[in-house]
Amino acid sequence: MEWAHKAGVPVVEMHGKRYPIAGNEFDNFLLSKEAMEADVVINLPKLKSHVQLTMSMGVKNLFGCVPGKMKAWWHMEAGKDAQRFGTMLVETARAISPELTIIDGIVGQEGNGPVNGEPRELGILGASDNVFALDRAIAQILDIDPQIVPTLAQSMRLGLCPEIANMAFPLQHPTELAFADWQLPDKMMPIDFGAPRVLRSTFKHLYIRFIKEPMAAYATR
Repeated sequence: MEWAHKAGVPVVEMHGKRYPIAGNEFDNFLLSKEAMEADVVINLPKLKSHVQLTMSMGVKNLFGCVPGKMKAWWHMEAGKDAQRFGTMLVETARAISPELTIIDGIVGQEGNGPVNGEPRELGILGASDNVFALDRAIAQILDIDPQIVPTLAQSMRLGLCPEIANMAFPLQHPTELAFADWQLPDKMMPIDFGAPRVLRSTFKHLYIRFIKEPMAAYATR
């Protein structure tokens, strides 16, 4: 918040609106209208391992544009099938269509991320106007089979991700930056959330939004 204030950057609450989806597997998504209607979307993911999706990169980061408790609903609705969940994330990224994605791998997180991972100095930044290609290139650098990362597997299946051989790398090729010992999660965890967890989260959100925050605002008057 301190740096946002210094830069004069507003922090905007996201509001959901239904948008049609280009793919054949979903009809429409509830997405942030602030992101969908923005002149430019710049996607700034941190490179992380992920115990549910193997890796969290540019495509996964755009799940943050799904507002409110819709994220939890998707975990319940699609979470029992990792590839279906991956398809949902890919279609979300395609709908938002960021003009630029910059993946921060200066210090990444390997192992059992995103909660219990370990920092790993990589010293890399990747940038592209194609979020799917960028994720694929990062996987190539880390020697990760794209088929074990649902977002990569589905972006390739849907024809949204070009082959490495068809990508242009103006600075360094992934083979020049290769890391052979990146640590993936020791054990994968289910993606789906049970109903009790979602209900607890929903009640907590409602309490903060309609009781705690109004009371705090009243107390400062």
